[in-house]
Order: sequence, then structure tokens, then C-alpha cells
Amino acid sequence: MRAAIAAVSLVVAAVVLAGCAGPRMAAPVFERKPPRAVAAPARPPVPAAPASAAAQPAPDGFYVVKRGDTLYSIALDHGADYREVAQWNGLDDATKINVGQLLRVQPPQDRRTQVGAARVPGRIESRPIDAVPQGQGDGATRTEPKAVRLPYSKENAAMVGREGAAGADAKAADAGGFVWPAKGKVIAGFSEPRSKGIDIDGKPGDPIVAAAAGRVTYIGTGIPGLGKLVVIKHDNGFITVYAHNREILVKEQQAVARGEKIAELGATDADRPKLHFQIRKGSAPVDPMRYLPGL
Repeated sequence: MRAAIAAVSLVVAAVVLAGCAGPRMAAPVFERKPPRAVAAPARPPVPAAPASAAAQPAPDGFYVVKRGDTLYSIALDHGADYREVAQWNGLDDATKINVGQLLRVQPPQDRRTQVGAARVPGRIESRPIDAVPQGQGDGATRTEPKAVRLPYSKENAAMVGREGAAGADAKAADAGGFVWPAKGKVIAGFSEPRSKGIDIDGKPGDPIVAAAAGRVTYIGTGIPGLGKLVVIKHDNGFITVYAHNREILVKEQQAVARGEKIAELGATDADRPKLHFQIRKGSAPVDPMRYLPGL
């Protein structure tokens, strides 16, 4: 019996071994391709950003604040008092302005002022020009002096130019009535826009005087490059500037007389002791040498 069972076991083992030794079937291989990329829908172009306010031209009577500006420098460049500029723009703190900010630098127009056609009482009569002989009438017509025509030449043109310049300088000197603000040698002349005034040499502590009577509108160091500064506004529309002082002897809103000592010469924010002196007609710097008396 045992022999029969052993024989059956051998047969089963032989069958199993025969199955294992047969050929093996390889597993099927499928090539997987990456999915096709689907093109994204085209996006509309992004519009360019609008120009900033600083790049836009300011309307008349306004100014766009630039980097490095102060309210004091803006007011000086526009011939105004910084207090007025602060008031026109509702500024409580004169030191807080921002780049790109639009500031009014001229007084607002009075809306109550109206311009209309002039009314002339009575009847207007027209008369030909020939009706009144030259040199006669009620004295309203002037016949003297008579203009003299000169033949054109370089000499005559130069003469007319010299006379015109001399007349303009004399008129300017009479209108301003300026005196020299310091005693010293002029070491740098007027050269707009690089230099808006003249530099006068001196020793630290030399007296600086008001070039003309007026009112002090600013003292301080609020304008870069000018050190301790005094600004005086005059009744005839002129403004004078005194820079690089060692000491300032006047106060804002103080009235000063022509020739009154207002400061001591110094070298604040400068490479040497000197007075930087400016004369401005409103907002425009002018050559002080045209307004100061000859040495």
C-alpha cells in the first residue's frame, strides 16, 4: 500500500516539474505616450500703466513735487512765502509733502472779480485823423521828441544796444535801491541755471546786511545746499537770499531796514566761508551785478 502511494506521489511531482520547465509567456508591454499639450487660449495684451502724476505737466499756478524738494525751496522758486503755499494747499505741517503731490504755488483767483464791457457815458463821435492838425488840440497829442532814423551800420546798432542796456540797468538800480550785502571779492558770478546768484568772499563772522528794506519771510536750513539761510521779501516785487551764514540775527516776519545787520558770514553747507547772494524778481533769478552799485 505504501509503495502505491509513493508511486502516485512521484507521478504528481513529475507532472509539476514538467509544467514549471515549459516556456514562459512574457507580459504584454504597452507604450504610453505623454498626453498632447493643449495650447492655452491667447491672453489679451496687458495695457501699459498710465503715466504717473509726476510725469504729467502741472496746470498753470500749480507744481508737482519732485524728489529732493521742500516746501521752502518750492516757495522760493515761485516767489512765494512758504506760509502762503501751505495755506493755499491746506497743509498743517510744512515738512510733510510727498513726491508727485500737486501743490498750488500761486494765490487762488478771486471768483468775485468779474470782467465786463466798459460803459462809456455819452455819445461817441468819430473824427478823421486829419481833423486835428499836428501840434494843436487840447495838449493830449505829443509831437516831441521826434524819432530820428539812423542808417543801419554795425556802429549804430552797437550804440543803440549800449544805450538800451544802460537805461535798463539804471532803471533796475533805481527800482531796487540795493546795497552790497557784504564787503568782499566776488568769487563766483551769476550763471543760470547752475548758479542763481553770486558768491562773495569773506571771513567767518563778517557782517551780512539787508540789501534793501523788506520783511524776513524765512530763516533756517530747509533748502538743501544753502546752509543757514535768510530770505527777505521787498515791497517792489524783489526777493533777496543770503546763504551759508554762520549765525542768523533776525526772526521770521521781522521788518528790516536797508543796511541792517541780519547775519554773520559763515560756511554752513559750503566749501569755504562765503556769502551766496541772490536777487529774484518774483520767481525769476536775476543777475545781482545789474542791481548792485558799482564798486
